[in-house]
Amino acid sequence: MTLGVSAAAAWQGERNRLLGIAYRMLGDFGHAEDVVSEVAIDAVRQERKTSAESVDSWPAWLTTVCVRRSIDRVRQLAAVREEYTGPWLPEPVDTSRLPEETVANRELLSLTLLHLAEQLAPEARAALVLHRAFGMSAPEIAEILEKTPAAVRQMISRSERRLDIDPDAPAPRAKDRAALEKLVLAIEQGDIDTVVAMLDRDAVLWADGGGVVKSARNPLFGAARIARFFAGILGKAVVFDPAQPVTADVIEVNGEFAMVLRHHGRADVLIFDGGPDGTIRELRQISNPDKLTRVSLWATTK
Repeated sequence: MTLGVSAAAAWQGERNRLLGIAYRMLGDFGHAEDVVSEVAIDAVRQERKTSAESVDSWPAWLTTVCVRRSIDRVRQLAAVREEYTGPWLPEPVDTSRLPEETVANRELLSLTLLHLAEQLAPEARAALVLHRAFGMSAPEIAEILEKTPAAVRQMISRSERRLDIDPDAPAPRAKDRAALEKLVLAIEQGDIDTVVAMLDRDAVLWADGGGVVKSARNPLFGAARIARFFAGILGKAVVFDPAQPVTADVIEVNGEFAMVLRHHGRADVLIFDGGPDGTIRELRQISNPDKLTRVSLWATTK
């Protein structure tokens, strides 16, 4: 039993961990902050309704409420995202702006996995997040989700297979910066041949402009189409304003390296995932400016 700890103090001590749970569940930092704030209100109400001593473990209580509120928010957002213009991608956040507890274990923090996890049912996503990112056991998760431990283990196993996650593998390492810098240089120099050579033949690009800025409204499949996409950016930028050429830099978001691409007076964040042969297999471009408020777009890191 938690003795002598107020609801507010308990929430403050757990806030960053709760934020890590909610962000991995929602893929949107603003909504995650909202959920965690709602948990604080729930905790104070719980304390007033009963007493702090009636809560056996504030961390467990807060985690349960956070997960359940996150599940509710996922369901609410599902309808909104169905009406979203073009592909919906998660909101990137500068690694330096993420709470230390959130970044310490980078499992399920990458934008790629946050995007892929959208295909999971809310409770399955919660089970995967709690198990992979926070090391919780099936019985602990079962109590939160009001499921049997066997059902939770099945959800985790199915989710890992669906997202192609090796259950025994450690959290993924940050991507090769040298390879990313090679791509940055090729784009800045207009070297499309090098860009094509770095792409997997069956590469796919998702672009999220949200209807706010111009972007591809459907995924682009194949190295040739993606190369033409980049060639178009380079060519149009020169016509648009030759005094402001395309520039790019390597930045770090969500615990991994990414690229910020500046053109036409705007900036995009691109995340890359490589295939087993070192080529780029998947690209995710976040262009919606509403999603780029937590990223340093104009500071260089070279």
